[in-house]
Amino acid sequence: MTVYHASKAEQMPVSQANDARCLATTVSKLADQRRKIAISVFVWLAMVSVSISLAFGEETFERQASWQRHDVDEMARMLRTSLDAIGILPGEIDLASEQFIGAIEKQDMDPLDALITSLRPILPAVENLVITTQSSLVKAGASVDPSSSTYGEIESLPKSLRMSVRTWLGRELVRARLYDEALPVIAEVDPAESIDPASALFFRGVCYHTLLMKKEALADLRRLLENEADSPIRFVRTAKMMVADIQPLKDDSLDEISRLMTDVSRRLDLGRANEEVEKREQQIIDKLTKIIDKIEKDQQQQQQQQQQSADGKNSQGDQQGSPMNESRIAGAAGNGDVDLKKMKDGNGWGNLPPAERQQAIQQISRDLPTHYREAIEAYFRKMATEGS
Repeated sequence: MTVYHASKAEQMPVSQANDARCLATTVSKLADQRRKIAISVFVWLAMVSVSISLAFGEETFERQASWQRHDVDEMARMLRTSLDAIGILPGEIDLASEQFIGAIEKQDMDPLDALITSLRPILPAVENLVITTQSSLVKAGASVDPSSSTYGEIESLPKSLRMSVRTWLGRELVRARLYDEALPVIAEVDPAESIDPASALFFRGVCYHTLLMKKEALADLRRLLENEADSPIRFVRTAKMMVADIQPLKDDSLDEISRLMTDVSRRLDLGRANEEVEKREQQIIDKLTKIIDKIEKDQQQQQQQQQQSADGKNSQGDQQGSPMNESRIAGAAGNGDVDLKKMKDGNGWGNLPPAERQQAIQQISRDLPTHYREAIEAYFRKMATEGS
């Protein structure tokens, strides 16, 4: 039997085929590894994306959930739950709920007014508060003060009712421009617990704005504007104007002084002549004095700079001429003696002569709107009258 041996040339294709198979296997393994890496990266990116989405979603939800408007059914449920908590009979609860819903849907009554109307027949504390409000809003505001003997009547109510009643009373006080009385009533209200969160934020913001409590005013008004869709249009527009109005307010500015004057005028219109009014008036005087002192100081510095500049020029001229025989100001004919002026004691800035007072007013209010200047002029006249 004849045996044939493959030549070297014939063995080469077999070796190349083995190398090709090894290379293909290696490439396949690398491809598998790349696919696994790609899948891992994709999964990781997907998890990161989901986490970011959830984070932003939670943040958006929290921002939107700062407060929400309650619909009629939700408000009625809050009313029923509160009345049940204090032991009101089921029949009376049903009647109060029906009256509440009917007042809103059929009579188009404000939710706060509808609530008070439905509570009066079954809650003596609310009935007494309404009667007091009708006779004296000031006394009604004081009735929910911790020092008042009637404080516990409202404070003993469930939280939702208590917050809602305080919102209603605070609104009535604000409408009467009784901001000092309204603020203690509405300051502690949790808007989320009131049946009308928008009213709680708006009327409290009005109090802070009028009383020049800038930080608190911006906080409430901006919180109200978080949910414009659930706020009455008049609230939204007015809140935006109040934010734009109080945001640039600075301490010890003429803008602040003008607002203080307006607040004093409001208090006097209401027949107030108490320590708070005197305190505000003194603040106005102190702030005006501070501004006048600053203007005078700036003028003195300006005059000194001008004098120094003039002296410098004179000195250069003297150096070019002959020296003086005596140590005195060049060009002076006398000995330099002057008469001492008699200085008057006391603070007479409010009793300045008319010409000087008018000049001071013009200096203070040069770049201000007309109503600021008028307010300042009125105050100077008042001080001059009191001084005489």
